[in-house]
Amino acid sequence: MEVIYLRDDFIKLGQALKAVGFAESGVEAKFAVQDGLVKVNGRVETQRGKKLFVGDVVEYNGETIRIEK
Repeated sequence: MEVIYLRDDFIKLGQALKAVGFAESGVEAKFAVQDGLVKVNGRVETQRGKKLFVGDVVEYNGETIRIEK
């Protein structure tokens, strides 16, 4: 499990995928999200700009990201 520590109030989903290396580029993150391959808190998320807050959990390709402060 990867952990992202927020500096601000939130991070966008596409940025989070890039930050931990699950996506090499914004384009790769965009297609992964648009194709329904990413879950946020157990639900498929199709908005790359979805804001993630403390406590959110992202799942992609068998990997997990947890958002913390």
